[in-house]
Amino acid sequence: MRYQEELDSYDEINVTSMLDLAYVLLIVFIIMTTAAVQGIQINLPKASNQPSLAKPKTKAITVTAEGTIFLDTFPVTMEQLESTLLQYKAADPSLPVVVKGDATVMYQSVIDVLALLGKLEITQVGLVTQNLVK
Repeated sequence: MRYQEELDSYDEINVTSMLDLAYVLLIVFIIMTTAAVQGIQINLPKASNQPSLAKPKTKAITVTAEGTIFLDTFPVTMEQLESTLLQYKAADPSLPVVVKGDATVMYQSVIDVLALLGKLEITQVGLVTQNLVK
């Protein structure tokens, strides 16, 4: 008789461990989704179709992931960058410059640009970063 009771099938399934796994996966997906959201993309309105007559004073130096250096939108070498910035500094002694470096660029490339700006005594320097959404 006792042998027959052992052969009887179970009528219940223990789902506690499956629920634990489901809750952990749910929490991981919630955290990953909120971390991936960077903000709402919108198209900003334009003020005018007429080009501005005032020349922008701020010069942007961009260092790409490959190490290419751009002054505004034109690729330059370090020597060309130095001579061009000397001309701009002669015209405007308080020349503001912003440096944009790719996140994957070698740190030395950005340091070389900052050292050049220090050598040329350009003191109004800004480093461009992305805003973090909180």
